[in-house]
Amino acid sequence: MSLDRLNTAAVATVEPLLLRCCGSRRWARRIVAHRPYPDVEALLAAADEASYDLTSADLREALVGESAAHPLEGEPQLGILAAHTALRAAHGAYERKFGHAFLCCLDGFAVEERLDQVLAGIRLRLENDAEDELCVTAEELRRLARGRLGRLVGSDSPE
Repeated sequence: MSLDRLNTAAVATVEPLLLRCCGSRRWARRIVAHRPYPDVEALLAAADEASYDLTSADLREALVGESAAHPLEGEPQLGILAAHTALRAAHGAYERKFGHAFLCCLDGFAVEERLDQVLAGIRLRLENDAEDELCVTAEELRRLARGRLGRLVGSDSPE
């Protein structure tokens, strides 16, 4: 979808696409409400602002749509059973502690680095308390939404 199309398409067309970038209805509605965007950077800045304004309830809504598979989205088969087992166990421990899927934006990491990044991130973040982890998760969701939105409008999305 081009930026021009995002700016002019009906809400019923755009909102579902935005919800795939970030599962918060409030976030998607804010992006739609502030159209038109003069350029992609203005769109991404608005997305960042909307992300920073998410309440705990908005964040939890967004997390419902996320799955543990998203961090390795587009990843080829990881190959060895031990890696899959370790990843499933780490995700399980994280979800039991925090009650939602682990989010980790892997933009900028090579495919072969992603598994290590996810496993290291889960191990590190399991040390967080719930409040601190919610802040980290919100930032990862912002980064994921920004990257997805940039790809939606056909642009590389710099941090």
